[in-house]
Amino acid sequence: MDRNMRQRLVMAGIGGLAGLSLYLLLEVLSRHLLPDRAALGLTTFSAVFFAAWLAMAGPLRTGRAVVAALGLGLVVAALLSLTGLRFDRVEAIFDQPMTPLAVVLLSSIPLPFFIALAGPGWRDYPTLFTEAWTVVVRYAAAWLFVGVAWAVLLLSQALLSIVDIRVIEAIIDLDAAPWLITGVTLGLALAVVTELSDLVSPYLILRLLRLLLPLVLGVMALFIAALPFQGLSGLFGDLSVAATLLAMAAAAATLVTTAIDQTDAEAVEGAVMVRAAQGLALILPIPAALAGYAVWLRVAQYGWTPERLFAGLAAVLALAYGLIYALAVLRGACWMERVRQGNILMALALLALSALWLTPLLNAERISARDQLARFEDGRTALPELDLYALGRWGKPGAEALAQLQARAGEPGQEALAERLAGTPSAGQPQLTPAETEAALAALMPVRPAGDTALRDSLLAGLSDDERGYWLERCRNRLADGRPGCVMLTGDFWPETAGAEAIVLLRDGAEHISTEGLAMVDGLLQRRAVSTLTGLYPQLSGTVIADLLDAAPAPAPVPLNGLRLGGEMLFLAP
Repeated sequence: MDRNMRQRLVMAGIGGLAGLSLYLLLEVLSRHLLPDRAALGLTTFSAVFFAAWLAMAGPLRTGRAVVAALGLGLVVAALLSLTGLRFDRVEAIFDQPMTPLAVVLLSSIPLPFFIALAGPGWRDYPTLFTEAWTVVVRYAAAWLFVGVAWAVLLLSQALLSIVDIRVIEAIIDLDAAPWLITGVTLGLALAVVTELSDLVSPYLILRLLRLLLPLVLGVMALFIAALPFQGLSGLFGDLSVAATLLAMAAAAATLVTTAIDQTDAEAVEGAVMVRAAQGLALILPIPAALAGYAVWLRVAQYGWTPERLFAGLAAVLALAYGLIYALAVLRGACWMERVRQGNILMALALLALSALWLTPLLNAERISARDQLARFEDGRTALPELDLYALGRWGKPGAEALAQLQARAGEPGQEALAERLAGTPSAGQPQLTPAETEAALAALMPVRPAGDTALRDSLLAGLSDDERGYWLERCRNRLADGRPGCVMLTGDFWPETAGAEAIVLLRDGAEHISTEGLAMVDGLLQRRAVSTLTGLYPQLSGTVIADLLDAAPAPAPVPLNGLRLGGEMLFLAP
């Protein structure tokens, strides 16, 4: 048996072991055989361990890959378990995306360093650059193969069923089979991709990304040129402004990194592309600084939240990247090598910050809860603006802040605070039954027009228990004036369809509104997409629910003309 075949069998075995382990773990979780916190640690360890093992088993010897993956899995699982101590319910960790993102970064950034450590050294930039992109491409190609393999398997099952041969169907119906099949095909695909590293390499993607350099430079230059004329008033929006600036800064940094490649010999050539890379590096601090300013405006006005703290740290990282890149160019010769060394430094900084996010040293919930409480006590936050719903979602620190507010509400002269707290669910509130949840939601959710409660109640009755609980939680995220954070708008939105439809607006946070479209057809609940004329998801401000509760808008015809052809209505999408 040659070396390639042995490696394929090893990788397929690792993948199969991963699939079987995850299946057994899900069985344990579904039967509640482990405490929640133990299950969290074991699940995290398994996912990180097998993902890292599969990623490194090709470039490293199997034994060395196992040791590195084992250490990484234990560290990440321990840190996430430590984060879980902030919450009474383990699942509350995942209410916000920041912690899962920190776990992903903490699990993926060390991989190229482990691989480089076994070769020329952990600071060897060519190895770090190549292996980081190679891991991404290998996994992308392998998962594509898994999808194709499943498509072929299902088509084979359908073909054989025509002649009443159901061998494949019987295999797939085994509980563990899908996990084993996925794991084995993933491991096998990763082994083959590793063998063909000269053909399946990241260089095609890197070369294509370089083509975007002039375009992104032009867009960012146009944005910066328009600032003196348009001013900075747009930065007073919500966190999406900072997120857009940070995403653009991240894209610019990635393009500069692809342009300089692993060494000067592989870097971009030609005056146009080199100048484009330098120009992008020079202006990178500007969107990063503007993103930081946008976050600072929100913090100064409303105080810290975990989301704003995360955005603030991201802005600091983006600004550090920008300054390193810009100073490297301004210092003249060898600027590409200085950027490469800066990338190593910033990768380590990002790794350290991801780890800190999961430790008590950077407890975002505690920092935010203390800041919100301090702002209320010193008068910077008025009572109607106090976000009690957010405090209730910030684990034990938020519960402690609410407890302090409850104690204060019992003092003389604090009747308004007591009234405001009366409608806020406490951390220890008992779980409602499905019937109680439906009744509470029907009593809380306003409907416009106000008298159309029959349609509202029938739509709510058609929801699943979990969805009704989710909606009730959003409705309890009250507005500053105490009104519910939700509203149902009913109307005949589809005149050619019998019956009325409804659009539901739910307040997910202080700054985000989600939408749901529903209809009753022959007594059954049906979903309807809610979108703008451009086909994009609606971007609604945090004040829209209050405006609708004050005065609901009347339905208006959509400004489109179509053609009836062969029983179909054709129209041009905007």
